[in-house]
Parts: sequence; C-alpha cells; structure tokens
Amino acid sequence: MELKKIFNIKTEQDFLNASLKTFRYQYENVEIYRKFVDFLNVNPDEVDSLAKIPFLPIEMFKNHQILDKNVAADLYFQSSGTTQMNLSRHFIVDPELYEESIYKSFEQFIGKPEDFIFLGLLPSYLEKQHSSLIYMVDYLMKKSGKPENGYFLYNHAELFDLLNKLQDKKVILFGVSFALLDFLDYCHAEQSEESFNFPENLIVIETGGMKGRKEEMTKDELLKILQEGLKTDKIYSEYSMTELLSQAYSLGNNEYECPNWMRIMVRNAEDPLAYEKEGRTGAINIIDLANIHSCSFIATQDLGKITGDKFQVLGRIDHSDIRGCSLLVS
Repeated sequence: MELKKIFNIKTEQDFLNASLKTFRYQYENVEIYRKFVDFLNVNPDEVDSLAKIPFLPIEMFKNHQILDKNVAADLYFQSSGTTQMNLSRHFIVDPELYEESIYKSFEQFIGKPEDFIFLGLLPSYLEKQHSSLIYMVDYLMKKSGKPENGYFLYNHAELFDLLNKLQDKKVILFGVSFALLDFLDYCHAEQSEESFNFPENLIVIETGGMKGRKEEMTKDELLKILQEGLKTDKIYSEYSMTELLSQAYSLGNNEYECPNWMRIMVRNAEDPLAYEKEGRTGAINIIDLANIHSCSFIATQDLGKITGDKFQVLGRIDHSDIRGCSLLVS
C-alpha cells in the first residue's frame, strides 16, 4: 500500500477506489477484521461500494489487538476512562503518517500551525499516558515553535494572565469541554469584567469530553456558553478518537467537515447493515484511510446526521458499553 497517496484523494471515485483497496488489504492482513467479515458471511469479492463494506464495532479495540499481521508497533494510544474499565488500545505503526494527517487536516480547516500559539487546557488527558489528543497537540506545538506554547492543568489564573498578554497574537486554546467550563467559572468568580482582555484572534477548539465531570448539555448549549463567556465567536470543535488517525473539524454550528481521506456514514441504530437518508439521525460509521495498519472502517457509538457535505454529532447511543456486537469479545 502506498500510504501517502491517501492525501492526494480529490474525487469521490478516488475515495471509493482507495477504500475498496484498503478493505481488501485489511481483510487479508488484519485477523480480527477478517473474522468479523467472515462472521457476517460477506464475500469480499462482492464488496463494490462503501455501503457493502462491513464496519468493525469500536468495542473490539477494547478486547483485541487490531493490527496488520505484517508489522509490529511499540507506540499505542489508549482511551480515557476509569481503572475499572477496559480501555481501547490503538497500535500505531507509522507515527509520521499520523503527523501528516494531523498537519494536513489542521491546515485545511484552520491554517498553518506555524502561524499560531497553542495553549492546551486538557487536564484529564495530560494526567494519563498514551493520549492521541496530547500527541496531536504536542505535534502542533512543535510545528508552531512559539515560546508561549504550553499546557495548563488547573492553574487557571496563569492561563488568564497569559491570554491577557497575547492581545495581538494568533492564539489557539485547545480545551476539553469540562475544563473550559471550569476556566470560565474561575474567570467570572475571580476576575472582573474589565480585566478581560483576551486576544481578538483567539480561537477555542473544544474537543468534547464531559466524562461525568459536568452536567451533560447539548453541543449547541456548550458552544453558546463558551462564546459568551470567552467573548469570541470562534468556538470551533475537533472530532476524533483513540481509534482514529484523522480529525474532523467544526468551525461553528456543530457542523463538522472531514478531510479528503475520511468519511462519515450514518447507519440505522437498530439495523447496523442499513443506512439512514441525509438529515436523519443514526449511529456514526467512520472511514479513516489513515488507519491502514489497523482498521479503517469503524462503527462508533456516537449518534449523528449528515447534512450536505457536513455532519453533526448529537450524542451517544444509550448503554453503548453493553450494547452492540458481542462477537469476538471473549
């Protein structure tokens, strides 16, 4: 497989051809995926469209090593969660491929990383090892090379002071949702309205993740609170997960766009082999062609809908940790 060719995809036919080639490669070389396809009685020779490709339930990453038999991997990313939970592991054969995916997605939707200062308010991820999100932000900071780049745990006063000093700079604040809300609580409890002097060019990129730390709210509610509290309409969102090597971005209105080597499909939540029409809510399937050495076809437990060339994320399927396909769990 010529891995870097995925970044040259321009048309839907290019994407289909690359997806079918990837499907056949992974059927032959990723044992768990091949067993899953065989269990569904799918003949790989008859797969000639995206809708016919089987999507591996994301839970499989919790119980199995999803890895190309021809390679080895020392690096892996691990999902967040409590110590009592099975945590997903995604083994990474080619970190440079992940880094190129990070760079090209960011450049397509936001701009060149070299132009920005990056600040990270990601406490729950910094406190755990093997975070794909921290790897991503680390890489963007490295490409940026700005001396002001840095992470913040719970030192909200330090972050507040720094933002006030960067008035004329292009600043991106990556933040997990609950941490951004905690920062807002600090700002309004400890600082006066007159002391807010955040950069005019401030972009906030929220990465999701209440994880029970805050009362759950809709994405629209969260975005409105952050816009009003941080005094910027540039509240963007990033959508990815441990099991992916690509990111979709929303530049507002909870509407995400994928890079050219990534696609979203919305399946029927009750019939995983049927797909919903545009505008109807269902469960999100993801094609990530950067996942060449694991599985590029993943059935998530997120709910969403497609609107034109964008998609929305609307929450989680209830009881997602105990529902879904139990095949191969033992």
